[in-house]
Amino acid sequence: MLTRRIIPCLDVKDGRVVKGVRFQGLRDAGDPRALAAEYERQGADELVFLDVSATPEGRKTAVETVRRVREVLAIPLTVGGGVRGPADAGALLDAGADKVSMNTAAVADPSLIDLVATRFGAQCAVLAVDAKAAAPGRWQVVVQSGRVDTGKDVVEWVREAVARGAGEILLTSWDRDGTRSGYDLELVSAVSRAVRAPVIASGGANTPEQLADGVRAGADAVLAASIFHDGDWTVAALKVRLAAMGVEVRL
Repeated sequence: MLTRRIIPCLDVKDGRVVKGVRFQGLRDAGDPRALAAEYERQGADELVFLDVSATPEGRKTAVETVRRVREVLAIPLTVGGGVRGPADAGALLDAGADKVSMNTAAVADPSLIDLVATRFGAQCAVLAVDAKAAAPGRWQVVVQSGRVDTGKDVVEWVREAVARGAGEILLTSWDRDGTRSGYDLELVSAVSRAVRAPVIASGGANTPEQLADGVRAGADAVLAASIFHDGDWTVAALKVRLAAMGVEVRL
C-alpha cells in the first residue's frame, strides 16, 4: 500500500512565513529557511511553499527565498504564487523547486497547464484550487487569495486541469482555511473521485483524527500549517498517531 504523505505548508509574504484565517489577518510565523529545516528533521515527506502575496501584488515568486529554503532541504518542494508562464515555472525549478503550483493564472488561461506540463512534465505541474462552498455538494473556484469568485465549478475545473496535464491537485477549502475545523471531507471526496491524479487535502487541519478523515475521504496527502507553526504537533508525533489509527505513513 502507498504511504500517505504529511506536508507542512509555508505561506510566505515578504520573506517571512505567515498564517491567517481564510487568507486574511496574517500573522508572522517564522523564518521559512529555519522552519523548512525543522520540518524535514521531524520527518515531513514534502514541503509546500506558497508566496501568498505574489499574485495580489502582481509580481513573481521570491526566487531568492526559494533558493535559501532549498539549500537546507532534501525532501521534495512544491512552490507556487505568481506563476504566469513557463518561464516563471522554469525559474522556480532552477531555484530548487521540484514541482510548480499554478492557480490564478491557470484559471485565467488554462493553456498554462498544458505549457508547463509539456515543457517540464506532468510530475512538475500542480494545480492549486481554492474552493468555496456555493451550494450543498457544490463548490466554486476563488482566486486572488480568495478575493475573487470565478463562478467556475471546482469538480469540472480539476477534471479539465488533469486532462490538460496537471499531475497533482492541491485542494484547499477556503471556508475551512485557518479555522482548525477539519477538512471539508465532502469536497475532498468529490474531487478525489473525479480525477486519477493525487489530491492533497488542505484547509482546516487541527487533529490527527481530522487528518485521518482526510485520507479516508480519498486524499493521497494531507497538508497542515497552523498545527506545526504553533507547536501543537510535530510531524513525527502526528505520524505515530496516524499509524496507530491504521493510516499508512512513512515513519
